[in-house]
Amino acid sequence: MPSDKTGLAEPDPFDSIIDAPFDAALSERYLVYALSTITARSLPDLRDGLKPVHRRLLWAMRQLKLNPTDAFKKSARVVGDVIGKYHPHGDASVYDAMVRLAQDFALRYPLVEGQGNFGNIDGDNAAAYRYTEARLTRTAMSLMQGLDEGTVDFVPTYNGEEEEPEIFPGLFPNLLANGSSGIAVGMATSIPSHNAHEIIDAALEVIDNPQVEHERLMELFQGPDFATGGLIVDSQAAVSAAYRTGRGSFRVRGRFHAAEATQEADREAGIERLSGGQWQLVISEIPYMVQKGKLIEQIAAAIADRKLPILEDVRDESDEQIRLVLVPRSRKVDPELLKESVYKLTDLETRFGLNMNVLDATRTPLVMGLKELLSNWLASQIDILQRRSRHRLEKIALRLELVEGYIAAYLNLDRVIEIIRGEDEPKPVMMAEFELTDRQAEAILNMRLRSLRKLEEMQLRGERDDLLKEREELEALLDSPARQRTRLKRDLRKLQKEYGKGTPLGARRTTIAEAAPTVEFSPEAMIEKEPVTVILSQKGWVRAAKGHVPLDTDFKYKEGDEAGFVLHAQTTDKLLVAADNGRFFTMGADKLPGARGFGEPLRNTLDIDADARIVGMIRHRPEAQLLLAAANGKGFAAQTAELLAETRKGRQVVNLKGDNRLVTVREIAPDHDHVAVVGDNRKLVVFSLEELPVLARGQGVQLQRYRDGGMSDALTFKLEDGLSWAMGGETGRTRTETDMWQWKVARGAAGRMPPQGFPRDNRF
Repeated sequence: MPSDKTGLAEPDPFDSIIDAPFDAALSERYLVYALSTITARSLPDLRDGLKPVHRRLLWAMRQLKLNPTDAFKKSARVVGDVIGKYHPHGDASVYDAMVRLAQDFALRYPLVEGQGNFGNIDGDNAAAYRYTEARLTRTAMSLMQGLDEGTVDFVPTYNGEEEEPEIFPGLFPNLLANGSSGIAVGMATSIPSHNAHEIIDAALEVIDNPQVEHERLMELFQGPDFATGGLIVDSQAAVSAAYRTGRGSFRVRGRFHAAEATQEADREAGIERLSGGQWQLVISEIPYMVQKGKLIEQIAAAIADRKLPILEDVRDESDEQIRLVLVPRSRKVDPELLKESVYKLTDLETRFGLNMNVLDATRTPLVMGLKELLSNWLASQIDILQRRSRHRLEKIALRLELVEGYIAAYLNLDRVIEIIRGEDEPKPVMMAEFELTDRQAEAILNMRLRSLRKLEEMQLRGERDDLLKEREELEALLDSPARQRTRLKRDLRKLQKEYGKGTPLGARRTTIAEAAPTVEFSPEAMIEKEPVTVILSQKGWVRAAKGHVPLDTDFKYKEGDEAGFVLHAQTTDKLLVAADNGRFFTMGADKLPGARGFGEPLRNTLDIDADARIVGMIRHRPEAQLLLAAANGKGFAAQTAELLAETRKGRQVVNLKGDNRLVTVREIAPDHDHVAVVGDNRKLVVFSLEELPVLARGQGVQLQRYRDGGMSDALTFKLEDGLSWAMGGETGRTRTETDMWQWKVARGAAGRMPPQGFPRDNRF
């Protein structure tokens, strides 16, 4: 529509719409987002080891003059400056980043000194930023040293109103010293903290010998040094291999240490001896990034779930130092077994991934090995040294210009005063008469009267000599790479003294040593061994009575249900349950409900099909074999170790087609040598056990052939002892037929009628 004043039509907003394929537009915009996440959010710069949010936090604190010797200021003030001037993101995320920089259990060398509640290792959050105060640490000042010396470029902030440094030029090796972690788009980084003294040792070695072998570097560097201490129990070869490529992982364990123990061996093992032969274990350090409160909950849950029956209790007796006390159930418990159990079942042992993915000097993400990373960092420090030297040379040139002018003025002081008093425009006259530059003339005119002393002239001449000497040294430094390396080594050694291994901050906290052979851990070892009688009804209700009750006991069942399977076992045993669809399920005897009631349905814990029927329950023995036979007369032998299932869904062992069902599941005794099979047609066949294949899964082979019907039952026996079967009735008598030559044929035969008196139900 026409404008009221100009009469011109307003532009149609739809004219600015560009017709483009949706996938191309989406991929282009997503690529921009991905690059922004990689280069400006999630990955650290190898030169100062910082992400943008951390760099902006420290820069804002420096601008606020929050030096280590100055007073604290409210964290809210810092966060406000950061999000208002440099980092236009949420205040919560910025404050969280600031809190982490102040936590001595998160950073090996904290960059912020906090006052107030900045969280704790239990996992409690920090207080709100209106309650806490902060200032920089000496390490942070070391990292920012040289910002005013032209060492780095300054770039405009997001709104162009301020400037911020692109990186920090300090010599402190922050990337490796404090580590970093982050997840970008399509890539991530995970770098542990290390000991600053060892980092500088390795860096000095690279300066002296650029072709140094990786093995030599690892002798000096050793590996991670976490803020919370702990143990790295991988071999030195495994640690070295990870740093060679920049990718790998480490097993990190908490440390057992009893400072109050009287014996050195007990102290190192974390064992405190009590009266009456009792003892307890003391945990003094926990793995990095593990919350103490969560660890205690895990140990308590393992005790409650009876996964750690050899542990009685866990107590938190920590103050400023961590002290977790583990109380064994009995003094007879093996301390090493208890340690290994806690390692396996809780986060007292974790795995820390190494992925040294960083941004190089060109802002390109690269995964670097240790030597490559150190070489790139040293190259950046050489560049900073050169820039500092050039910047200083510029300052010297400017100062020399003024000093030469001052000296010229002192040599002609009376004439200078005469020109100033007599000329309306003294500057051009002075410039022409004494061959001065504009800056020199302006500086002379701005001199104070009290500076016109002879002593001042002598000082100026001394200053000029010093500046000329410094200029000569700097020019020689810039012209000689060898001098630059020597200067860098000198500066590194000076820094190294501040983080010496004899200082509280510089001493190594994490021990790197391959774990000694320990007691083999197994879940069964955590279960108290007790005899039980397992009762499984026909409808799948299971329970366990304490002790070995006689198997012919008249157990009670729900109405409409009856006895199915009864066997003796130990609580440490695994039970194999077979369904007629060919699936085998595993359950622990220790997890069965008591026998006070009717038990619980087996289908509550195992995913057994509703139409499947239980056809067998066997106590698992590692070396045992089972005879498995289906209704169509096919079968095979299976090792019980192959039948164990890891999940509640079980394991398909017998492959069945159509209406075929698994009928027989019987254990094969070690001395058995023959198989007996009887069909619905009441024909019996006996053949050698050697003809029965041992399979992990399948249909098996034909045991007996039928014209009508199928298989009724099968078992194995020792031919020398004969074949036995129950006579029936209340007497419980059995009959044994030793002369079996009439029925002994090759596997797969039709067979013949069984001996006189064989049960009418065709079941052995």
